[in-house]
This record gives sequence, C-alpha cells and structure tokens, in this order.
Amino acid sequence: MIQNIIRAGILAAVIVLAGHFSSVIAQNISVSGSIANGTVTRGTAARATVTLNIPGGLHTNSSRPGGEYAIPTTVRASSRDAKIGAVSYPRGVNRKFEFSEKALNVYEGRVRFGFNVTVPATFRGRTIKVNVSVRYQACTNEVCYAPKTKQITLTARVN
Repeated sequence: MIQNIIRAGILAAVIVLAGHFSSVIAQNISVSGSIANGTVTRGTAARATVTLNIPGGLHTNSSRPGGEYAIPTTVRASSRDAKIGAVSYPRGVNRKFEFSEKALNVYEGRVRFGFNVTVPATFRGRTIKVNVSVRYQACTNEVCYAPKTKQITLTARVN
C-alpha cells in the first residue's frame, strides 16, 4: 500500500516536471523586431520586421500549416500612433512528421514577418509604439507543445 502511494507520488512528480521542461523548451523561441532602423518620417510608410528565432530541433506551424489540428503562427500588430498594414507571412517548408499522416507546412530557424507602419503627417509626438503579438505552437519531430503567445513593443523616432 505504501509502495503504491510512493509510486503514484513519483509518477505525479515526473508528469509535473515533464510539463515544466516542455514549457521551457517552447519558451526558448524568441521574438524580436524593429521599425525601419529606428526612425520613421511623418506622412510616409516605413517597413517593420518581426523575427521569430526557432532553435534547432524545434519548428512552429506556418501561417498555413495544412493540418486539421495544426495551430498556425499568427502575428498581430496595433498602434495608437500609426496605421498598420497587413502582415506578410513567409512561405514555410513542407515536412512529414511521425504524428501526422500528411506533410505539414512549418517554420524553422529564423523567420521574418513584415508589415508597413504609416505615421500620419499630423502626428505631433517624437516616438511611435507598435504592439506586436506572436502566437505559435512549438513542436519537435515527435510532439507539439501547448500554443504560446509572446508580446513585444516596437518603437521608432519620428522625423
């Protein structure tokens, strides 16, 4: 009886640690970005770039993964200071995994997403802020982890 309780406790601890480590692995994906080298001009569009850095051994589903249950990577940008254009998503690569019957379209390595930021000619501030939210599902060749959302704020000086 006591041995069963100890075994159950050890099993519970292993499950908790496995969940923690898988979460840590998925958190190793970093998100960064910039707006036109840090300076924008009133009344004109500038290009913003968001970069998803995916470590070796991991991939994320692309924006169009092609699998019924695959969660796509999405990038959302918003700003009170500027007009935000549509996000350009890069093409992924098709890969076949043990857990899916057909190939999925995924992102690997360094992936860049772009969009235009237009500061109104009447804007009176000295800097703009763009809030960006990136949602992705990190996977290995065998398993996918719970989806994550990372948020960053891009800033640029206004001329």
